[in-house]
Amino acid sequence: MTPTLNNDRALVLFSGGQDSTTCLAWALSNYSHVETIGFDYGQRHAIELTVRPDLLKNMRAFSPEWEARLGEDHMIDLSLISQLSKTAMTQDIAIEMQENGLPNTFVPGRNLMFMMVAATLAYRRGLNVLVGGMCETDFSGYPDCRDDTMKALQVTLNLGMATRLKLETPLMWIDKAQTWELAEQLGGTAMVDLIRTDTHTCYLGERGALNDWGHGCGTCPACELRARGYQQYKSRG
Repeated sequence: MTPTLNNDRALVLFSGGQDSTTCLAWALSNYSHVETIGFDYGQRHAIELTVRPDLLKNMRAFSPEWEARLGEDHMIDLSLISQLSKTAMTQDIAIEMQENGLPNTFVPGRNLMFMMVAATLAYRRGLNVLVGGMCETDFSGYPDCRDDTMKALQVTLNLGMATRLKLETPLMWIDKAQTWELAEQLGGTAMVDLIRTDTHTCYLGERGALNDWGHGCGTCPACELRARGYQQYKSRG
């Protein structure tokens, strides 16, 4: 059953990966107007930025309704992040755990800055919902992906800009298998196949051959989460 559309105007943080693409499908199913924002922050897996244009094109072509709802895409240069951070996401170094218990793929302040910039753009564009793929159920432990962080950030942004922005995180309490299931609920097996073939998640930026779960090295934390989730999703089906 098609849900009743909300007339709020949404801005989706869209990287070109599995989670943000699922969030975009969710937003297009729930809001009458949706725009997207992406960030070039000197990421090691910058290939995700190269898949975004075709992925957006395919999302527009998914249905006439989505074509009508999907508005402008915004690409923002945040290379400042790579100048401030020495992480496995911004430099060619081995992925490993740090003394603080977090993997060195954690980029301090990244999601906080993403949301702040997105809120600033939303203010100018007249958009009142920010949609992000943050999740604390099946993730690498990043503190800026947690629900408490997002709730506190929503309060801070609204206080600082005198707005009533809503921060929506539709993946917050579901695991990767359920993320695949959500994609199927939103767009059937065609959406699952689009995410499997057209999105990019691998931290090392490896595209390579197409695996049953998608492209990637298969061994980095992002690939392991994605592959394990896909296998669980298929076994449940």
